[in-house]
Amino acid sequence: MMFHLWGNPNKVVIENGSLQENGVTKFKDVSSKALKALKKKGITHIYATGLIEHATMEDMSKYGSPLDHPDVVKGRSGSPFAIKDYYDVNPFFADQPENRLDEFQAMLDRIHQEGLKLIIDFVPNHLARNYYSDKKPKVIVDFGANDDVSKSFDPNNNFYYLPGTQFSIPEGVNSPVKSTIPYVEIPAKVSGNNVFNARPSINDWFETVKLNYGVDLQNHNSTHFNPIPDTWNKMTEVLSYWTSKGVDGFRCDMAEMVPVEFWEHAISKTKAQNPNLIFVAEIYQPAMYKEYIFKGGFDYLYDKVGLYDAVRRLMENKEYATVEDITKVWQHESGDFAQHMLRFLENHDEQRINTPSFAKNNLWSTIPGMAVTALLHDGPLMIYDGQEFGEKATEKEGFNQADDRTSMFDFYRIESHQRWMNDGKFNQDLLTVEEKALDDFYVDLMKFAQKEAVFTSGKFFDLQYAQGANYDHKKVYSFLRYTEKEANLVICNFDAHQTKQFSIEIPALAMDMMQRNQINLTKKKYWIAPNVGEQAQVKGQEIKIPANSVMILNLK
Repeated sequence: MMFHLWGNPNKVVIENGSLQENGVTKFKDVSSKALKALKKKGITHIYATGLIEHATMEDMSKYGSPLDHPDVVKGRSGSPFAIKDYYDVNPFFADQPENRLDEFQAMLDRIHQEGLKLIIDFVPNHLARNYYSDKKPKVIVDFGANDDVSKSFDPNNNFYYLPGTQFSIPEGVNSPVKSTIPYVEIPAKVSGNNVFNARPSINDWFETVKLNYGVDLQNHNSTHFNPIPDTWNKMTEVLSYWTSKGVDGFRCDMAEMVPVEFWEHAISKTKAQNPNLIFVAEIYQPAMYKEYIFKGGFDYLYDKVGLYDAVRRLMENKEYATVEDITKVWQHESGDFAQHMLRFLENHDEQRINTPSFAKNNLWSTIPGMAVTALLHDGPLMIYDGQEFGEKATEKEGFNQADDRTSMFDFYRIESHQRWMNDGKFNQDLLTVEEKALDDFYVDLMKFAQKEAVFTSGKFFDLQYAQGANYDHKKVYSFLRYTEKEANLVICNFDAHQTKQFSIEIPALAMDMMQRNQINLTKKKYWIAPNVGEQAQVKGQEIKIPANSVMILNLK
């Protein structure tokens, strides 16, 4: 959930609206009733984005949080990844901001009481330009407090510097909140996306400062890990702090920009404190996957570059899209460790499915897309709040300007999700017919994927190579999931318009691996797009599957 939006009840919101004008989620909004409703949908873990205190244009100074300069903040709410205090939560989430950590703890307790778990952000690569911690333990020294700012790089510095320069606001920044006092930063610090320029561009992560883990970025990325850099110790302390409060895991922002040696150090130390912690890495380089799992210690990695991109092309009905790219994911990227890949079709960085830049013209491609995403292997599945209703994200929120994403930077709302909340009823009463059908599909899929042993722990066999000439090798994807007791055949038709008819082939190798000697296919579960007007059929090995639909067959 995008926390500041998730529970906001305000139905009337304006572009660039303030906290007072547009409203925000409160910790109390994640109530026992709300949690029961999420659990009923099949949710097991909540990843709450934006809990940790970040830079904002709102004045929180009376609660111990210094005022941020608006020219180095993105949006009225601010970026949830420009952390201002690693040891605090945003004051505006609390009814009594001075007691915000107590209210956070009460919310966490409710989550656990309902049998759910909470994953929070850990943002290790960068922090807000105005970082200041008023909640850190007394023994902790703030980032940069002891840095030698005369050096561009020093292994014991927390930041990288541009000596002899002054930071300049990027060209094009036009904050909705004006300040008569200029922002001053001397010397300029390097921005979060490794930009060694005192005046980064508006497209850079100019609102953040890059953290130094002992890698000399301007000297061939030479490493200085002995003795352990100060940043390693500070960031490991942050993980320990939140672990002691009882959080269940961390989604680690841009983990690939932080050396794997740090992760090996920090994750092992933190898991000694709680072995059941979950660490999820945002990572986009398949060549780094194995190292970040088996050396770094991550439990799960983002499968964006592989499966997400392959499935999205099919859902967008791109001319060059092919299900062969799904096969390539397990063959060339993550097949040996697929259980470590976190699959998704939406998150805060990507466009919503039901938007012009994704699949608005082919919304029910959601059925085969999500089925492959959820059932291909047995790693975790993530959905984004509003995804299950086909959230459109078409409004100009403020910093976000109708870019087909739900804004993480602005005080706003998630319109379809807000109607599902229905003033605390958490039901479908205010949803459209299409939204209800989509929601029903998501709930059915998530529950099915969790209860069926073949999909939680079964083995996988790709059937594409064995299919004949009457099989659409570009639009139809078929695979087996099986255990000793049961085998299921999954057939997904990504064609947006055409029903497919063919004979499905189960090769001898698959039969041997499943320890079966005959093929008898029977219906187990069908998901049929509601707008096609046809039914799926199986007769022997002859298959008829409508457009944008999925068949799951028992193989006995």
